[in-house]
Amino acid sequence: MVLEEFFSIFFGIFTDYTLRHVALGSAILGITSGALGCFTVLRKQSLFGDALSHAALPGIGIAYLFAGTKDSLLLMLGAAVFAWFGGIVTLAITSTTRIKQDAALGITLSVFFGLGVVLLTYLQSTGGASQGGLDRFLFGQAAALIESDVINLGILAAGCFVVLIVFFKEFKIATFDSAFGQSLGFPTKYLGALLTSVIVVAVVIGLHTVGVVLMVAMLIAPAAAARQWVSSLKGMLILSAIFGGTSGIIGSMISSTTEGMSTGPVIVITITAILGISLLFSPKQGYLFQHFQKKRQHQNKSEKISTPSDKQDLRS
Repeated sequence: MVLEEFFSIFFGIFTDYTLRHVALGSAILGITSGALGCFTVLRKQSLFGDALSHAALPGIGIAYLFAGTKDSLLLMLGAAVFAWFGGIVTLAITSTTRIKQDAALGITLSVFFGLGVVLLTYLQSTGGASQGGLDRFLFGQAAALIESDVINLGILAAGCFVVLIVFFKEFKIATFDSAFGQSLGFPTKYLGALLTSVIVVAVVIGLHTVGVVLMVAMLIAPAAAARQWVSSLKGMLILSAIFGGTSGIIGSMISSTTEGMSTGPVIVITITAILGISLLFSPKQGYLFQHFQKKRQHQNKSEKISTPSDKQDLRS
């Protein structure tokens, strides 16, 4: 019975209009954020995506305030501009002051998010937030995705992967050894700005589906899960994209079983479950593997300690 229901939901992706677009949009988000999130995790900037997503919120409000329309392209453009500006502000604070990166991220996140909430509250008091649907960007509303939204998200995702493929070697050097890349003549600062811009696009893609608050999970969790299974950057990018896309599709399928269930939180729970499985069962760094390895080492040490005494007893 459960298996029949699963196949019914799965084939609904191909037959049901709403579920198809929700699953496609969620998969695009998962694949894009999963791949690009690897760089934020490896650069130890996991909260950077969180700051960018929160910085995008006032851009949505200002875009709606001036344009007076809920056109997704205009709203995403406003979100992208402010998210990119938030990233630049964070980098400027860390490079020109004695404030460390974690504090700079906290400043950017709180200030921009506070400004965004103020704008949404103002628009709601004038009746604009409900008409424009701006409140859905806080926690996402994947069920509201239509065909044009999915096409726009697909175009943005394709642009991200084109940049990622073209500048893969440069991003790799800037991530693992920026000083060495700078000695070779690579413009590491510009590469950092370009990588930030690509991550901004990934954040903008996620605002429709999981919203501002939960977007950071889609950047960190797939990459952290993939890191448990592979040790190469290319393998990590591919596996992280697979984990992200899979969580998007499965989360969409699960949320479709219950009326009113939000898709974004279910997707985040799904990728969190994948991360938990990876932390437990990965063959190299998993908790169970390390537990049995330590137990085996302890047994070997015990055997080595007991061996000399046994020989001494035989001699006596």
